[in-house]
Amino acid sequence: MPEVSIIIPAFNSSKFIRQCMDSVFIQDYKDFEVIVIDNGSVDYTVSILKEYYPEVFLIENRENLGSCAARNKGIEASKGKWILTLDCDVVLERNFLGKAIKFSKSSGESIGIFQPKILNSDKDTIYSSGIRLTILRRFYDIACGKPDNGKYDKLEHIFGACSAAGFYRKKILEEIKEKTGYFDERFFFLVEDVDLAWRAQKKGWKAFYYPGSVCYHSGNSSGFNKRTRQYLCFRNRYYMILKNENKWCLYLKLILCVTYDVPRFFYLILTNPYTLKGIKEVANYIKKL
Repeated sequence: MPEVSIIIPAFNSSKFIRQCMDSVFIQDYKDFEVIVIDNGSVDYTVSILKEYYPEVFLIENRENLGSCAARNKGIEASKGKWILTLDCDVVLERNFLGKAIKFSKSSGESIGIFQPKILNSDKDTIYSSGIRLTILRRFYDIACGKPDNGKYDKLEHIFGACSAAGFYRKKILEEIKEKTGYFDERFFFLVEDVDLAWRAQKKGWKAFYYPGSVCYHSGNSSGFNKRTRQYLCFRNRYYMILKNENKWCLYLKLILCVTYDVPRFFYLILTNPYTLKGIKEVANYIKKL
């Protein structure tokens, strides 16, 4: 049984997949398995994987089921003690896994989630050093866009890990799994990592940012346009709040969130035709609570 199962969703990823795979297989730490879940790619992604990386366990979906469902299939097939979710456009430093596993073994059983330092592909600026969730239930990647100048080189407690490169103890994923999966498949894509982190925290698990392991992220390998991403972020944020907020303060928090969001809400209504679809889906979600 491997120490780590690396779970990589792919969708029309031929532009990125070889760099990602090569960085995985040159790791100085070797106790891992790689599971790639292809979401119905119509480019050369699958043929590249079959020709150059036969050691990969490949799951082929006929259509794009979203990153949540893809990761869930990979996790279900995994054997590792730790799950590393990895976007297909992420490149690892050669000592990435060795340092991460050393940290995991010294961190104690209370840490269920940790995130490495994720830099942008320019290798100079930070993509994410962890997820933060505010009192108004806005979420963001800590230090996103900031220069990598040593300021973010300390071990820190965080709300959760960005799933572009996040380590999850398999034990906690089994503990918090819902009928809709480890990652909630209703989200399809985006915000699902914040939702999972919130569920883990409610079970008492801790999350940390570990800057010793470093990787590089190109961004938007999903191919979704700006309007689709806005709609999914808008809808999924309210899904997350409705699911996880304490029931005694849920409606107060919703009022505060909606009030805070009024300018953004009207902007989205005027500029993004998908917003009304998102509102209807959130309303239907509330009816089922």
